[in-house]
Amino acid sequence: MTSIKALIAVGLALWLAGCAASGPAPSRYTLPADAGGDPPRIAGADATHRLVVGPPRLARFLDVDGLVLQLDDITLNEANHHQWAEPLGMQLERGLRTRLAVRLPDTRVMQADADSRRGAAPTLRLEVDRFHGRFDGQAVAGGQWQLRDGGGELLAMAPFAVEVALAEDGYPALVRALGRGWDRVADEIAAEIKRLR
Repeated sequence: MTSIKALIAVGLALWLAGCAASGPAPSRYTLPADAGGDPPRIAGADATHRLVVGPPRLARFLDVDGLVLQLDDITLNEANHHQWAEPLGMQLERGLRTRLAVRLPDTRVMQADADSRRGAAPTLRLEVDRFHGRFDGQAVAGGQWQLRDGGGELLAMAPFAVEVALAEDGYPALVRALGRGWDRVADEIAAEIKRLR
């Protein structure tokens, strides 16, 4: 009888430990659409220009599930319960294509794949080494972009560094501020592409 009670007690303890360890499900976030509000007008096959947007290369500390916060001048922390709904690189690439399609309405903006015939269109590549919240209430986005022609020759290259103040505290405000920062990165790149034409 004592062994049955001991077995039940152990089973109950394990069950309670499992309940305590599971905790609440994480909140998941996607980058918001372009704050400009205009729906993208997708240029068709007869577009004057074409542009291929490659997948961005993320700094290793950004290529994680959780949103990243910079706690002081040297400390970064990945959130456990506030995570991206899908990989950040995919969201940045898709968001940039959509934003550039709005800003360059005469350009067919395409994904880098076999169907895009990369040899015939300029290719935009990004390295993102900052895309996180900072202890002073700023969302920061930074890195470098480069534009190469169909033959791989460098047409333009520039760093980008954007800071957007959070409207309020919290992770939803951080994600919205990061989205506005990505809008500004798209503004800078689109302006330079127009200047090169």
